[in-house]
Amino acid sequence: MLYLDTSALVKKYVEETRSGEVRRCIGRHQSIATATIARAEATATFARAVRRGSLPEAAARAGHQRFVREWKTYMRIRVTESLVARADDIAWAFRLRGYDAVHLAAALEWHDRIGVEITLATFDEELWQAAGEAGLDRFPDRL
Repeated sequence: MLYLDTSALVKKYVEETRSGEVRRCIGRHQSIATATIARAEATATFARAVRRGSLPEAAARAGHQRFVREWKTYMRIRVTESLVARADDIAWAFRLRGYDAVHLAAALEWHDRIGVEITLATFDEELWQAAGEAGLDRFPDRL
């Protein structure tokens, strides 16, 4: 089971460093999940890449369109009041930014719900570290 935070999810849809690794990792997993907030975060990431000039607009729009078409194929962890309360504790315990805490809380909630090992994929160093401390497997092995 693979949980993608937004930093990993976006790499599936645009060519950037380590995109190939993410696609191969996704291909090795049966179930892929993310939090519902990832939809807005991913779209904002595509738009920001165009604003910053790191991605041509045509590539960003094509990636975004594929992402929106495939959104329904992901298991989406709903952001509820109880998930946000868990993220509140996680943010403090691991000193994470808000949405990173929500992603970790969502991955842990999915783990609790299905009772099997979860790999959290992220390219955010603080979230990657916190996921390991929280007992989740991580992708990639090293940042």
